Amino acid sequence: MTIPAGIDPSLALHLQQVEERLTTLESPMSPRPLYACTTAELPAAASFLNCVVRVTDLNILAASDGANWRRQDTGAAI
Repeated sequence: MTIPAGIDPSLALHLQQVEERLTTLESPMSPRPLYACTTAELPAAASFLNCVVRVTDLNILAASDGANWRRQDTGAAI
């Protein structure tokens, strides 16, 4: 990203840091923490198709199929 000339140096630094963080998210080079929540706090599966969460009260991972969160140990819907 090219920072336009004349921008306040603190804003330019902030924009550079934001770009670095976005690049890390777009092209991860190492493992990243999963979103952790309880069963009661699971977001709507339809909003997170193909995403994975850590369900802390069940001590499992779950993946969204677009309709349900599916337990990774049994495949059952949560």
